[in-house]
Amino acid sequence: MSELVSIIVNCYNGEKYLKKTLESIQKQIYKNWELIFWDNKSTDNSKDIFQSFSDPRFKYYYSEKFTSLYEARNLACEKCNGKFIAFLDCDDWWYDDFLSSRKIFFDNEKYKLSYSNSDIYFEKSNRYELHTKKKLKSGKIYDFLSRDYLVRISSLVVRKKSLEEINFFNPYFNIIGDFDAVMKICKVGEAHAIQKTLLCVRIHGKNFHDENRQMFFQEYKKWFFSQKNDNFFNKNRLYFLRKLIHLYIVSISPKFLKDLLKKK
Repeated sequence: MSELVSIIVNCYNGEKYLKKTLESIQKQIYKNWELIFWDNKSTDNSKDIFQSFSDPRFKYYYSEKFTSLYEARNLACEKCNGKFIAFLDCDDWWYDDFLSSRKIFFDNEKYKLSYSNSDIYFEKSNRYELHTKKKLKSGKIYDFLSRDYLVRISSLVVRKKSLEEINFFNPYFNIIGDFDAVMKICKVGEAHAIQKTLLCVRIHGKNFHDENRQMFFQEYKKWFFSQKNDNFFNKNRLYFLRKLIHLYIVSISPKFLKDLLKKK
């Protein structure tokens, strides 16, 4: 008998793209799943869209207070009954074989998590790109990810036990909580990689604005300086430092360009 997979969709005012996201879950070839839909005090029609689906596997939870994204993910994890937990952002969508392609991972206890390649849809220009042409690596991948972090949260399936062992997500974070959790898990366990594209990640105005870039840098900086006594980190410190510098440049570039244009 196939194992139960708990799917977490965290939502805050996600009405614009939510229907496509939920439809992609319903269309999964793999049928033994439950959806934990965590509504982080939305003020739009997200609840109505969710309730338009009559699937008994769809479970709705409304947060008593607005929280950080990763505190909301932790609260949703508490409701999960599955041996495995998958995450899908409410503006992304899975392809039909997203879960059914994980059989090797499901059947092999040595793997703590599974990730795959993805397509990227740029809404503004209406174009698609492959997330990466690099070969994704299975096994011990901490060093591999320190050089190029290629795990999208919506591509991720994790053993619930593995999340429990790291005390789930750091609730401080709004952007890099999955990065932090994945790197912790990859210190002690192996990962299963799927080169095939199993989902599409949507890039749009709300998830790619100046405030998010600046928050990304600030969270990554906090993470970077918290790792100074970690042997795994110190072995790869140069790669993480390069990433920190890159994020700093990206975080100031939009503001710098705007200020430059004002002066002209």
